[in-house]
Amino acid sequence: MNYFKQDVASLHADLVAKKISAKELTQATFDNIKATDPKIDAFLTLNEDAALKQADAIDAQGIAADQPLAGIPVALKDNLVTKGLKTTAASKILENFNPVYDATAVSKLANAQMVTVGKTNLDEFAMGGSTENSAFKTSKNAWDQTKVPGGSSGGSAAAVASGQVPVALGSDTGGSIRQPAAFNGIVGIKPTYGRVSRWGLIAFGSSLDQIGPMTRSVKDNATILSAIAGHDDHDLTSSTQAVPDFAAELNDATSVKGLRIGLPKEFLAEGVDDGVKSAILAAADTYRKLGATVDEVSLPHNKYGVAAYYIIGSSEASSNLQRFDGIRYGYRADDVKNLEDVYVKSRSEGFGEEVKRRIMLGTFSLSAGFYDAYFLKAAKVRTVIINDFKAVLKDHDFIMGPVAPTTAFGIGDEIKDPITMYMNDVLTIPVNLAGLPGLSLPAGFSNNLPVGMQLIGRPFDESTLYKAGYAFEQNTDFHLQLPTLGGQN
Repeated sequence: MNYFKQDVASLHADLVAKKISAKELTQATFDNIKATDPKIDAFLTLNEDAALKQADAIDAQGIAADQPLAGIPVALKDNLVTKGLKTTAASKILENFNPVYDATAVSKLANAQMVTVGKTNLDEFAMGGSTENSAFKTSKNAWDQTKVPGGSSGGSAAAVASGQVPVALGSDTGGSIRQPAAFNGIVGIKPTYGRVSRWGLIAFGSSLDQIGPMTRSVKDNATILSAIAGHDDHDLTSSTQAVPDFAAELNDATSVKGLRIGLPKEFLAEGVDDGVKSAILAAADTYRKLGATVDEVSLPHNKYGVAAYYIIGSSEASSNLQRFDGIRYGYRADDVKNLEDVYVKSRSEGFGEEVKRRIMLGTFSLSAGFYDAYFLKAAKVRTVIINDFKAVLKDHDFIMGPVAPTTAFGIGDEIKDPITMYMNDVLTIPVNLAGLPGLSLPAGFSNNLPVGMQLIGRPFDESTLYKAGYAFEQNTDFHLQLPTLGGQN
């Protein structure tokens, strides 16, 4: 059993028709994970006993036609807390952490009767772009196991792309859903900031983080976003905006006719691989053939996004990670002589190098004498970037471009050069700084590896992105291509 040939709708139809039971589907999913994960290393923890019991209960109750997600397996990035299921954030400091509650997004999927099969690998505390910063393992790209799957949601992306699960949740602070989705040839969305509650997401950058779904098709992605979105009293930054049935709106493969699309010249500038440029320009031609207008536009301050992000994000991280002190929960160092020893040794031994680097950068940026020079200036740059997007989206329905400057790079190629690694997010970071929705979907290949296209929309206009993504998907076959594990490539 793998999920290369089925989507959520077809699985739902089989469950309703009793061609397969939820328990059989869940067991087949675990069998598939155990067969393929030694090559991919997508999972940190499996939830087998609890998942099979949940599936049994779903079968006993019966699955109705109006329960589109009941019995469907889902994997969760391991920075989403799960009651009674170990949650590590891929960090030694939380190696044995067992939460006492579920994240809101997890609760919403449980209410829809989805079956959680396990927790997926990530860069420690979501800090990285390759999953090589995990304290436990490095996940592999589904298309080429010598390549990274991207990050920080690399485990979720690899699990979906390799056919282990039909759906996974990730989180995106500076591109951590979109970049691994692009590297693995699947669909991923960073919703508008506030569209999905962050309650129960282990915090990295509180003004940047968003939870979103990763799937093999646009329609599946739309279905899951509708299920997890909405206001939450636990999260005062969550929006009260109404949540559409995004998937129900996807019935027209020519729905981009008459739309104006902006293609920023900065997104195809120096540093973007020729193969990536070619795929995006071909995608622009596809949209033109479907009746849309594609204009060259400019986001002149996009180039400052990485610098601003690593000050803002690291400053928020240094504040958020203060709670991991060796006292209340998590790792505690041995051989300590006083309270200061507990703090210093627990954090020094429990955090990895990248996390420590960002804590130090953030603490420095917030310190007396440097706050105005760094954090305040970065916040002003953020406002300028927001205004750039507003100017373009005033006259255009959405913006298109590549997700990343390159396809997936080799494991070990960039991990020792933080600056090069940071620059991989140059095209995704500004979307988080502006709080806008960004959708990644397959748009071609370069050197036999997937190229991801990013669609960026107005606040809370995920509907337009899904319609545009669906139209592109229905008029191309990139989403139907299979990685090596599926027998193609």
